[in-house]
Amino acid sequence: MTKYCLLLHNIRSNHNVGSIFRTADAAGISKIYLTGYSAAPLDRFKREVKEISKTALGAEKNIPWEQCKSALTLIKNLKKDGFKIIAIEQDKRAKDYKKIKPNKKTVFVLGNEINGLEKKVLDLCDEIAEIPMKGQKESLNVSVSAGIALFRILNI
Repeated sequence: MTKYCLLLHNIRSNHNVGSIFRTADAAGISKIYLTGYSAAPLDRFKREVKEISKTALGAEKNIPWEQCKSALTLIKNLKKDGFKIIAIEQDKRAKDYKKIKPNKKTVFVLGNEINGLEKKVLDLCDEIAEIPMKGQKESLNVSVSAGIALFRILNI
């Protein structure tokens, strides 16, 4: 059985989290892990987070999600369970995202809108996929990157 998951680490914007949930639903993602200070669809009192629900448009209710404290511990556990870990990030070790081949069990890792993923997280990833930039800006919004990378890598 094919299982594709996302790990959102330190995503500061609830709108980005919601948008990624919506894109993940369209891409057939099985589960979303939220680590660091990434907000979850429900707050600690089990109340709906309005910015997430507004942009996710119900996708946050369709995709199972789990909040975890440590991205490092989670990645290590997922690797033990046979998952391939692919970061979507700009890095000197990165490959063009068009050349990335997922396994049947793959987790895609996305990080903070400004700082990206920390080196210690990248070091645990099996591969790093980069979307080439042709214009003046050096990066895309994290939710846009999620959509581009998922749809291309998963051949949707």
